[in-house]
Amino acid sequence: MAPLPIPPPRESGFTQSTTLPLYWCKYGPAGAPPLLVLHGGPGAHHDYLLPHFLDLADQYDLIFYDQRGGGKSKTDDAAPTGWQTHVADLEFVVRELLCTAPTIVGYSWGALLALLYAIEATCGRRAPLPAALALVDPAPASRAYRATFEAEFSARSNGPTIQAMRADLAASGLRDRDPAAYRHRAFELSVAGYFADSERAADLTPFRVTGRVQTQVWESLGDFNVEPALRDVRLPAMIVHGRQDPIPLASSEAVARALGAPLIVLEDCGHVPYVERRAELFAALRTFLGSAGLGSPPAQP
Repeated sequence: MAPLPIPPPRESGFTQSTTLPLYWCKYGPAGAPPLLVLHGGPGAHHDYLLPHFLDLADQYDLIFYDQRGGGKSKTDDAAPTGWQTHVADLEFVVRELLCTAPTIVGYSWGALLALLYAIEATCGRRAPLPAALALVDPAPASRAYRATFEAEFSARSNGPTIQAMRADLAASGLRDRDPAAYRHRAFELSVAGYFADSERAADLTPFRVTGRVQTQVWESLGDFNVEPALRDVRLPAMIVHGRQDPIPLASSEAVARALGAPLIVLEDCGHVPYVERRAELFAALRTFLGSAGLGSPPAQP
């Protein structure tokens, strides 16, 4: 199955208040409750969340932006891009595009970015504090959990299943026969380790990560552990985590404990629940958002 087509946004542009203009776009009905959706990475872009996340566009005004260094927000600036820069950008995006306390849906690194912003806002260094956080398969909450993730992802990527797929691709002659199809399949195999079912990588919209930005952000975090600081964050939150995510479930369990938030574990699901468990994910998000006062929860049969 090939990735689904992505419709054009209702509105798009570039931020005026950030030191680098950041591309943003909106989907869904104008005037509906706004949701700020943060993509993963760092150094990636919002496109690969689409079209799946548009399941929420019937009820919410979805706001996406390409974070600094990725997608349409790339920069040639030689200055390092650290986590503090991303948090500062997020504050300006919120003030410029929402003008109110944001309800944030963060995916992967985007979930960790939302947590870092909430910590900074709780300490009074950023404002406003988010109204609510919905965190989907958050990036590792500490350096130790990240090391566990890296080892697991490497083991999967070099395991017999994905290695056999790589060998099939190399022997297929596709590189010469159809270079575009070859590149697409190579992308699928590069991300297959994130999935419970590696073949579902074919359903993910392809994306690119700016390696320099990704490296700089993780280096800027040092020997990090956000769990202690999260104990002081007080806001409605929920976490969703795929049972087969290479990011350890223990990381999301630690975040849930610190926030006093519910954790929903999706079975037969890796790091990309919006592909592998689409209906369950968005049902959980709608229920949480309704309970947080943003839209209505689904009617009970």
